[in-house]
Amino acid sequence: MHHEFLLLDNALNLAKMKIMKFINSYYVLPERFYTDFKPSIFKKPELVSFNESLAKDLDFDFSAFSQEDLAMMFSGQTSLNGSIFKSLAYAGHQFGHFVPSLGDGRAALMGEVESASGKTFDLQLKGSGPTAFSRRGDGFSALGPALREYLVSESMFHLGIPTTRSLAVVATGDLVYRETASPGGILTRVASSHIRIGTFQYFAARRDTEALEILLNYSINRHYPEHAHLSIGDKALSFLSSVAKKQVELISHWMGIGFIHGVMNTDNMAISGETLDFGPCAFMDHFNYHQVFSFIDKNGRYAYSQQPHILLWNLSRLADCLVPLLGANEASAVEKLNAVLTSIPKLIEQEMRKVFARKLGLDGKESECEDVISQWINYLEETHIDFTWAHFYLDDLLKESPSKDAVSFFPQTQSGKNFFEAWKKLSPVIKLSVNPVYIPRNHLIEEAILKAYQGDFSLFHRLNKRWLKPFHDGGEIEFDLARAPLEQEKIKNTFCGT
Repeated sequence: MHHEFLLLDNALNLAKMKIMKFINSYYVLPERFYTDFKPSIFKKPELVSFNESLAKDLDFDFSAFSQEDLAMMFSGQTSLNGSIFKSLAYAGHQFGHFVPSLGDGRAALMGEVESASGKTFDLQLKGSGPTAFSRRGDGFSALGPALREYLVSESMFHLGIPTTRSLAVVATGDLVYRETASPGGILTRVASSHIRIGTFQYFAARRDTEALEILLNYSINRHYPEHAHLSIGDKALSFLSSVAKKQVELISHWMGIGFIHGVMNTDNMAISGETLDFGPCAFMDHFNYHQVFSFIDKNGRYAYSQQPHILLWNLSRLADCLVPLLGANEASAVEKLNAVLTSIPKLIEQEMRKVFARKLGLDGKESECEDVISQWINYLEETHIDFTWAHFYLDDLLKESPSKDAVSFFPQTQSGKNFFEAWKKLSPVIKLSVNPVYIPRNHLIEEAILKAYQGDFSLFHRLNKRWLKPFHDGGEIEFDLARAPLEQEKIKNTFCGT
C-alpha cells in the first residue's frame, strides 16, 4: 500500500509539496522480522545538514518546509502519515564470533519511499533512541559519527562507489555519554534496503526455514527480480551468485580507492552490494598493504589486505544460511553452494585487476598487465608514498614535460624503475575521472568534527561541498584539502563512537 508523506501540521502549506510516498513493503513480512519503535523526545533538534540533491532524487519537494520543520521530521519528533517506525532483526558474526541476536540497536526504519525514477529506497533514522535490540546500549548517537557518515557516504557516492547515502543530520540538543559527554546527533540514512547477510543468519540460527524462504523471495523481488521465476533451490543459488558479484565489485572499488571499512562483520554487509556502516572506517594515506585503523581490530582481521578474503568468508556464511532451501539432501545442497563459492576467488582476481588496470590507464589490457599491477603494488609497499597522489600524478608522468612535483614525488628505486619501464611500454592512457585528487582524508574529518563540537560547522560544509567533485577539473587544486597529512596530523586509530 502507498501512503502519502505528510506532516500532520495544519500550519504548513502542504499544497506546495511534491509528495514522497511510503511503500512499507518490508512490514508485510511476518512480525518476527522487526519490532515496533517510538523515537525518543529531544530537547531542541536543529538541522545541521540537509542533502537537497538527494531529496530531489527521492521526489521530495522540501521547499514548503523550514529548517525547523525538517529538523523535527528527521529526528522523529513530528508525526508522519505513512511513516511507520520499526527496528529490524538480524544476527551477525562480529570479528568472527557469532551473535545470534543483534538487530537495530540505535536505528529505526521510517519506511520505504519511491524515487522519481521509480526505484525503492529505505529511509532510516540512526541515533533516535533505544530499541528492543539495544541490549545495554542507550540507542543514541553522538553528533560526530553522524557527521562522519554524512561526509564519507556522500563522498563515496560521488567517487562512483556503491553506497548507502545520507539525507540529513540533526543535532538533538541533548548530550550523549560515552567516555565523555558529546552532543547528540541523528543521521537519516538512505539505502536500497537494509537487508544484510546477518538478516539471513538471524533466521538460520533459529532454524526458521519458512522465514528464510520468505526473506529470500522478498530479497530477490526487491534486488534481483531476474531470478523471481526460478524454483526456490535455484533462486538460492542464483541469489548467492548475484550477491557475490555485487560484493566483489564493491570491495574491489574499496581497494582501488584505499578505503578500509574496518568492521566487515556479516551484519554490516548489505545484500544489495552497497557500502553499509561507516563507524571506524578510514582512507589510506601513505600506502601500507596491511593497514589497520580500527582500534578494536587488534589482530588485523579487517586490514586493507584482508578485505577480499573476508568477503569470501562472509559469503560463505550466507551460503550456510541457504542450505535448507536447496532440499532435504544436505550433502547435495552444500556441493551446489560450494560450486558458487569456489568461483569467487577468480572473480575477485578479475575485478581487482580491472580496477587497478583502469587506475593505471590500461583499460582493456587486463590480460597484459597482471605483472605490471603486481610491480606497482610492490613499489607502493616499498616506498609508502601517498596512495591517492601516487595515482593522480601518474597522468602527469605521461606528459611530454612532466611537472617537477610529479617527478620528485616518486622515489627512485630499482623496483620503481622496472615498473615505470614496463608500464610505459603498454601505452597507458589515464582518465582524470578515474583517479581523484580529493578523498575524505581522516585528519580533515576529525578536524571538522572537533570544530563542530565547538559550534563551528564551516569546515564540515566546506568538505562536503569539495568532496562532491573529487576529480580534478583543470582548475586550481585546494591543496589544504588534497594533501596528505603531516606526521603530527596522522590518524593512527579510528573508533566507532556512536
